[in-house]
Amino acid sequence: MLIEVVSLSFAFVFGLVVRQVGLPPLVGFLAAGFALNAWGPFFGLPPQAGPFLDHVAHLGVLMLLFSVGLKLKLRHLMEPAVVGGAILHFMISVGILGTGILCLLEISTANALLLATALAFSSTVLAAKVLEAKGELRSFHGRVAIGILILQDLIALVVLSVAGGQTPSPWALVVLALPLLRPVMHWLMDVAGHEELLVLMGVVLAVAVGGYGFEVVGLSPEVGALAMGVLLANHPRAQELSHSLWGLKEILLVGFFLQIGMSGLPDQQALLFALGMALLLPLKGILFFFLLILFRLRSRNAFLGALSLMSYSEFGLIVAAGVLEAWLVPLAITVAVSFLVAAPLNRIAHPLFDRMEPWLRRFERSSDHPDQQPLSLGQADILIVGMGRTGQAAYTAVGAGGLTVVGMDADPDKVANQCTRGHNVVYADAEDIELWQGLDLKGLQAVILAMPHLEGKLIAARNLRKMGFTGPIVANTFHDDEAAPLQRAGVSETYQAMAGAGIGIADKTREALSATHAPPAGA
Repeated sequence: MLIEVVSLSFAFVFGLVVRQVGLPPLVGFLAAGFALNAWGPFFGLPPQAGPFLDHVAHLGVLMLLFSVGLKLKLRHLMEPAVVGGAILHFMISVGILGTGILCLLEISTANALLLATALAFSSTVLAAKVLEAKGELRSFHGRVAIGILILQDLIALVVLSVAGGQTPSPWALVVLALPLLRPVMHWLMDVAGHEELLVLMGVVLAVAVGGYGFEVVGLSPEVGALAMGVLLANHPRAQELSHSLWGLKEILLVGFFLQIGMSGLPDQQALLFALGMALLLPLKGILFFFLLILFRLRSRNAFLGALSLMSYSEFGLIVAAGVLEAWLVPLAITVAVSFLVAAPLNRIAHPLFDRMEPWLRRFERSSDHPDQQPLSLGQADILIVGMGRTGQAAYTAVGAGGLTVVGMDADPDKVANQCTRGHNVVYADAEDIELWQGLDLKGLQAVILAMPHLEGKLIAARNLRKMGFTGPIVANTFHDDEAAPLQRAGVSETYQAMAGAGIGIADKTREALSATHAPPAGA
């Protein structure tokens, strides 16, 4: 129990400290890992992570990738920006890094190429984490970034198999029949209910069927967990399952970040190597930016996507553990440093783009963009931003009152689904300043902000007021401390979701009592 007590305590303390200075807790978890490596022996701990943290870290990655799969559509992987961006970035990165490593380090050509390959990938865990935290996993740039990461991971698996001399078992062909299991998996979702059985089913699919099942036939357990999530992505309750697993996944991922920090204490050579690679991180992001621009993305989505991919990958550690063991500690430090750089930058990604927008927009191609924003809302009286459950309910209620309403959402799949139901919903990202600069707001009487995340509502409210909108802006909140910053940003009224649920229940109770005591017909 000692290692569990000490490691979790270190993670909590360091996570709490970095949060106070505006950094995401995962930066603190990484720092806690290095602190455990340095001071762990004082508490009677081994200098390495050990089987406990290794196991917890592995489970955390499996649960994260399963959750990503729940929000992924296979057709998104076939988009030109995803395929072209992943392959071209990999080829260019390996070519440049491999040449540089050969010139600067005393290393064989084969090992130089493997090291360059390990550094060419971006972190799936970090990108999925920061995108999920901002509610952008299903936004246009989020889908492109996750698609590129998945293709990178598949390339990494091929590299590992070839470099390690391992080939999948002939039984690996069985995975091609997995889509046939989709009806059975959907039936299990239907009968699992809404509580602990639903969570347990998700864990079994991610860890037992996907993780262990793929490992048995010589395939990556990470890809297996992702595949299980993808098979359930079209189920109506996929998002409910994702939310149910959220807390468990977050706790397990603490072990992953601790494990990286505990990979080893760096010597001078490892620190210099990590510093050199950290200086190259901007070039990694710049290359992604221009490749996404090449595939006709707008500068904003190219910038946000590139920033989420500007890190080094945990798969680099897997490559090192398998075929480059002497480089494990330098790569661990390099990955950790890239997290320390990328996580804070992603936290301020939207304000950062707003400052750089005039310069970045010069690089956009003069053609139609697949992520083009609308210029007009038509004759709408009310705009509802965010078409989740709250937004859909508001759309129905406002429309029933005789007002013309239009919905807006940054998830193209959600927009398409709403349009097939006859609703007037447009694709747009409310956190994009360019949207509000070009949008015709004439005739609009009121705006309802029904997005799930506070930051998105703040950005939308500020830009609406900045563009001269004087009508009421109403926003839903989930916590009491969200009302004040929203009102400072220009929101007229806030509506606490849980309080609203209580009011709704009270109204229904009054209706039921009125019906019970109503006089008989004809009396």
